[in-house]
Amino acid sequence: MGRLYVVPTPVGNLEDMTFRAIRILKEADLILAEDTRTSGILLKHFEIKNAMTSHHKFNEHKTVEGIVNRLKAGETIALISDAGTPAISDPGFLVVRECVRNGIEVQCLPGATAFVPALVSSGLPNDRFCFEGFLPQKKGRMTRLVSLQEETRTMIFYESPYRLVKTLTQFVEYFGPERQVAVCREISKLHEESVRGTLTEVIAHFTANEPRGEIVIVLSGKEN
Repeated sequence: MGRLYVVPTPVGNLEDMTFRAIRILKEADLILAEDTRTSGILLKHFEIKNAMTSHHKFNEHKTVEGIVNRLKAGETIALISDAGTPAISDPGFLVVRECVRNGIEVQCLPGATAFVPALVSSGLPNDRFCFEGFLPQKKGRMTRLVSLQEETRTMIFYESPYRLVKTLTQFVEYFGPERQVAVCREISKLHEESVRGTLTEVIAHFTANEPRGEIVIVLSGKEN
């Protein structure tokens, strides 16, 4: 039996890559990448020249069987996404589940993921929190927001810059204008920014200043 390594990659600064992650990628028989063009830049930077193939949400159902068979044959395969830890709002869950079902060892390396630094730097309670990732775009979105109205834990969401103000405005409707929020963008990159305040204040900021980059929203829970 081979082994599947789930390897986090930097969400911004390439210096966040770990020595172990580089070693695993250099030793792997095959690297599964969400976007081979994006990952190609990373691999070139660290002089990693191993075989690489696409593994993303549009083809993972078709490719997972072949991947499992290669692992059964004894190969070592590394899974990466465009940024951060695979399977966290990224492809990866499906192949990990099938490996577990087939008795193939899976090791996930510790490393970069966007929501942890956003949560820690938000200044909001982080002893208990819930990760919601991307909200449904259409069907089920309102139902999800209603279900979170009584949530007392700090909530974490991912969002695109193009939908940020719309999403924050919806939060006002469901959670009230005075709910505390921190919007963290471009984590570990040159223009990293955290904007904190009430929903009303943060909406005003991003209405005046067009948001750009990768976005993490950290929203305080309902007070008991």
